[in-house]
Amino acid sequence: MVEALDKIQDDVQDHARESRFNGYIALFVAVVATFMALCNVKDGNVVQAMQQSQAKAVDQWAYYQSKSSKQHMAENFADMLKVQLELNPGLKAEVRAKVEAKIAAQEAAARKFEKEKEQIRAVAEGAAKDYDAMNIHDDQFDLAEACLSVAVALAGVTVLTKKRWLFGVAGAFALLGILYGLAGFLHWNLHSDLMAKILG
Repeated sequence: MVEALDKIQDDVQDHARESRFNGYIALFVAVVATFMALCNVKDGNVVQAMQQSQAKAVDQWAYYQSKSSKQHMAENFADMLKVQLELNPGLKAEVRAKVEAKIAAQEAAARKFEKEKEQIRAVAEGAAKDYDAMNIHDDQFDLAEACLSVAVALAGVTVLTKKRWLFGVAGAFALLGILYGLAGFLHWNLHSDLMAKILG
């Protein structure tokens, strides 16, 4: 009879320990899933900003090309007018003055387009830099979500298998995920090229 009571008491204590452990796992999963959701929302915002920067860079480079074309047309037109002047040395002074004025205007336009191109290039390169900077944070959030997802999955397997060491592995993945998530939120320069390539 005493043995039966001892057995029941041991079973009750084991069940209490198991329930407490399952409660810790449930709390762990809730915290990790909440942080993962926050990372997912922030990552979505980062991706939208990246798309805007990329579109801006593409638009600016197209605008740059347009200015280059206009510059070349102005330079070519000025060269053609210079050739006309050389081929017609006997032009009247007033006609020659008009042609020279046109040449000066085309050369001024070409210089203006060159100056505008440099401004456009700076904007395009700035947008590309912004994209690259945001891409690092996008990778950080992707890595965070991957690690946190593995942590949640391992926590679920821990409940099923009752293997406590597995919960330690889940905790390690959760810490790594939280580290990458914080790096994304706080703009830390923490990046794993290897992990990004594996997930990319």
